[in-house]
Amino acid sequence: MRIALVHYHLRRGGVTSVVLNQARSLSAAGVEVLIIAGEMPEGELKFPSALVGDLAYDKPGVFLDAGEIERGARKLAGDILRVTEEYWPARDGDRCGADIIHIHNPLIQKNSLLVPAIKILSGGGSRLFLQNHDLAEDFRPDVYLGDTEYPENCHYGVINSRDFDYLRRAGLTAEGLHLIPNEVFPLRASAGFKRTRYLYPVRAIRRKNIGEALLLSLFIPRGRTVAFTLPPPEKDSARYHRWIALASELELPVEFDLGLRHSLSDLLGTAVCALTTSVKEGFGFSFLEPWTAGLGLFGRRIDYVCADFEKAGLRFDRLYPSFDIPAEYIPGGLAEKMEAALRRIYAAFGIDMPPDYGRVLMEEGYCGQRRCGFRQAGRAVTGRNNPRRSCGFPDQAGHSGSVRRAGKSCGLAGR
Repeated sequence: MRIALVHYHLRRGGVTSVVLNQARSLSAAGVEVLIIAGEMPEGELKFPSALVGDLAYDKPGVFLDAGEIERGARKLAGDILRVTEEYWPARDGDRCGADIIHIHNPLIQKNSLLVPAIKILSGGGSRLFLQNHDLAEDFRPDVYLGDTEYPENCHYGVINSRDFDYLRRAGLTAEGLHLIPNEVFPLRASAGFKRTRYLYPVRAIRRKNIGEALLLSLFIPRGRTVAFTLPPPEKDSARYHRWIALASELELPVEFDLGLRHSLSDLLGTAVCALTTSVKEGFGFSFLEPWTAGLGLFGRRIDYVCADFEKAGLRFDRLYPSFDIPAEYIPGGLAEKMEAALRRIYAAFGIDMPPDYGRVLMEEGYCGQRRCGFRQAGRAVTGRNNPRRSCGFPDQAGHSGSVRRAGKSCGLAGR
């Protein structure tokens, strides 16, 4: 069996980890693997690979007309076939190229040539497997509004039961739709460190919601910090640096970019527990990996992610479903901006706005133009002489287990 694994890039991140884990597992099972990407990693890649530059993300501000997309898609499809045929030439009567072209996350319009190229590959007889980590319907109205339909005559893979159910109800046949949860490889926590951090081991992209983690830092025990491992890509850097500036202004016990200076194993060795405040995940590595390193998990629950894991026997006793902010804490003008943004999103998907949304935001207590928001609340709690409330955070490292049959939970209680 010869499988080509295709992705836009191999930069550090969740989908790249999945691609590399798949290459490792397939190779160990005797499958021949070739990784094809539009951008290679900085370090050494341990698997056979081929660079196809046209697979990379679209350049910001560059828009292609219909003719350019058609020509570019044909070239991209041809380049993908070419590198597979060069790596697997015809032998012993077998046809050249890959038996299966396994393409990761093709439907989110990061590359305007990819979906048209997939249709060309499919029309030419290539066997395609599209593994979807994200879908246009999952809070991506800019993609949903496009006129590019999902490819036909391909097998589809999804990484959680929610997406499986949605696509099944949308009309995909059972034979062509597959639920393939990602493989989780155990992490190792280095020994000998003092455990003082609530570690958020992520690249701080927007959906990881690090502002909420900063808010949680107001309530951790003294002598502890909330710690982030990696900065976001360049496109999110301005927002990220505003969070850094706010943390500095409020003197919050927060550390940034630790993964640039320390190994993940060493950082896990300094952690009291892992933290997550993400508002959107595809699979949810951050809900599983911490306990492999002996850590519990605290933070925001994502129901459709946790439901799959709970069916497998895991428990998440220290996750909260939402974080309610008093209306009087919303600065003037922000409520209107929030409502306008949500109206645009609902309209993009053709869904009516909930009728009581405006009432909830504008009910009595909304602060109008008064400066009564997060900054003032932060100063009140973080004053040097103000004792910090623990808010349920553990004071000792360890977890109380993760598997229901063991009679334990994935909470934060110390041993």
